[in-house]
Order: sequence, then C-alpha cells, then structure tokens
Amino acid sequence: MSPSIHAKDFQVRPGARVKLNEWPTKVEPYFESKKQYHKHLEEHVDKLNALQRLHYASNRYAVLLIFQGMDAAGKDGVIRHVLSGINPQGCQVFSFKQPSAEELDHDVLWRTNRRLPERGRIGIFNRSYYEEVLIVRVHPELLDKRCPMSCPSRSP
Repeated sequence: MSPSIHAKDFQVRPGARVKLNEWPTKVEPYFESKKQYHKHLEEHVDKLNALQRLHYASNRYAVLLIFQGMDAAGKDGVIRHVLSGINPQGCQVFSFKQPSAEELDHDVLWRTNRRLPERGRIGIFNRSYYEEVLIVRVHPELLDKRCPMSCPSRSP
C-alpha cells in the first residue's frame, strides 16, 4: 500500500495566524525505500499525464503552479521529477530572477502577468511575484531603480 500525502497537512486555514516556528522545516520521509518512491512517482506521473491530455483537449481553463522557496530548496528537482510525464508542448516553465531593463520599465506584476498560461496549458513559475514584492520591503533601495522621480516614495 502506497503512503498517502494529505494536502491539508501543508495548508494554512483561511483566517488562521501563521507562526513559522510551529511549522516543521523538514518532513519525515513518506517512503521506506527509493524503489517504493519511484513506483509511487511512476503511478502518479502516468495519472498526471492522462489528466494533462484532458486538460489540454478541453481548452477551457489554465493551471498555474508556483514553486516558491529559498535557493537549494529543491524547486528544480520537484519540477523535474513530478512533471517528468507531462507533455512539454502543453507546459511552460518560467524562472524569475533579477528583472531585465525592459521589465524595470513596467509595474511590478507586469513580467509575471505576461507569463500566465493560456487555456489548456500548465504554467509553472519557478519563484513568483511574491518574492519580488517582498524584496523591496527588505531592500527599499531597489525600489528607487524602478520608481520614477515623480514617485512619492522616492527621495530627490
């Protein structure tokens, strides 16, 4: 019998206060061996592949997966392993790093909004706008590079 991973174990309920020191930084392994893991992964990849074909054919909705985590947190590995069975023609992966000059000429959400997936496709954001919004609170000097002289938060 395959172990079950319950999404509710990793969700924060609406309206709940989050105390990060109460959340584990490491989760106990769900599998007893790599063989068991690979079997479980293969079953789920096949299921995901079938669901993707239906999603693509319906051309009704888009799916967006956002992977947010610190460097070396395993985002790339998860994308590579879990999405290994997905048809690349129906999937788009975007990584958001330091903004380009063109991106700096637009508002903070412009570069992510233009990468949203089309109907029938799966979009994957390796990092997200959340980090972009947060970083200027930690390093406000970066906002000065984006904000024109008429911006009230910019010092002359």
